[in-house]
Amino acid sequence: MTKRHGYALLSAFVALVVALSVTILLRTASGDSTSGATATGRRPHHGSSAAPASAGTWVGSWATSPVGAEPGTETTGLAGRSVRNVVHANTGGTSARITLSNLYGQAPLTITHTTLALSAGRGTATARAETMRRLTFNGAYTVTIPAGGQAVSDAVRIVVPHDQDVLVTTYSPTPSGPVTIHPHARQISFVAAGDRAEESTGVPYAQRSTYWRYLTALDVLSNEADGTVVAFGDSITDGLTSTMGENRRWPDMLASRLRSAAGRGADVPRYSVVNEGISGNQVLADGLGRPAENPSGLSRFGRDALSRPNVKVVVIDLGINDVTHSRTPADGEKITDGLRTLVRQAHARGLKVVGTTLTPFGGYWRWTQPLEAMRQRVNAEIRAGRVYDAVVDFDLALRDPADPQRMRPVYDSGDHLHPSDLGFRKMAETLDLGLLKGAGQAEL
Repeated sequence: MTKRHGYALLSAFVALVVALSVTILLRTASGDSTSGATATGRRPHHGSSAAPASAGTWVGSWATSPVGAEPGTETTGLAGRSVRNVVHANTGGTSARITLSNLYGQAPLTITHTTLALSAGRGTATARAETMRRLTFNGAYTVTIPAGGQAVSDAVRIVVPHDQDVLVTTYSPTPSGPVTIHPHARQISFVAAGDRAEESTGVPYAQRSTYWRYLTALDVLSNEADGTVVAFGDSITDGLTSTMGENRRWPDMLASRLRSAAGRGADVPRYSVVNEGISGNQVLADGLGRPAENPSGLSRFGRDALSRPNVKVVVIDLGINDVTHSRTPADGEKITDGLRTLVRQAHARGLKVVGTTLTPFGGYWRWTQPLEAMRQRVNAEIRAGRVYDAVVDFDLALRDPADPQRMRPVYDSGDHLHPSDLGFRKMAETLDLGLLKGAGQAEL
């Protein structure tokens, strides 16, 4: 071989390596990420499913935690039915992608038709027909998600305005159960018989649901936000007692505050907010099952907080369920140690952690004076700066000055543990937006 031929072969090899590397990077940037999922089927030929051409930052516009398996779907799942999830985009963008989960499935989940569209209005299964987009996974229409896995769609070009309901519809033709859900969605979603994924009218969607099924994230390529804030907590973050369909959970209201302040030119970060609350969640204890339903904060933190796109800050409001289920006085120290573990994990990723004090629960059926003393000890550690990088005093904001062990009646939903809509608003207003500044960049 001559020296000239050797150089030519070397140049060709280098060019091939560069081309392959660019392809991998482009597919990664567009959200081509799965946990063992396989994609099959014809590739799209229309322009609406092409990769995004605009600039921006990928951020979370909406998210929820997979919590457990839907009762009654153990053998057949939702085979032969279209599931239309309704979610609320708190941040707008020019392209979108979704994440589907089969975490609690016991068999592979095959989805042959997935669409995304803007809702024609609040509380409806009707889509704006001109916004209907068929989604692909790794370039294919059909995706098979193994039991315990998830799949991220390819990015699709669509203008998603902020404060907009979005319809994500999936159709699975074959039995696969149980269905992975997030209960207590505080949002009505819909189900129709047959493959109605591209049906723009809501007529076939006669069955209503208070669950989110399969869907765990909606990300957007945004010029409105430069990063994501994750609200990580229990039912108080999940918004268990907020008004159905009105998006009045405290993370919803925090997202609105941030967007409004940034729009006025205030010195605040341009962040989206996603809600990773689970009703009944604890810092330390997992639920039953394998994988565990309602997994502890410690076991799910990497999945639900650290893995969000361009996450910058985590706001943690967690621990009151550990208190109410506590058995010994020493459990208070275990709670704060668990919270510190979450903070160390976030710091390892360059993230800032804002923590909240535990809110009053006097009058709740589990309340006792020893448990109240434990809550006060946990709050003392938090206020002293020995747990989080910064503190939001939700306890002080919500408690009744005349009886500090209880919530003020106007902020109480009535069960003496969960806030009302006004209570959730007060929580969002209490968080100083300046505390969200100074966050690091997570390398995802």
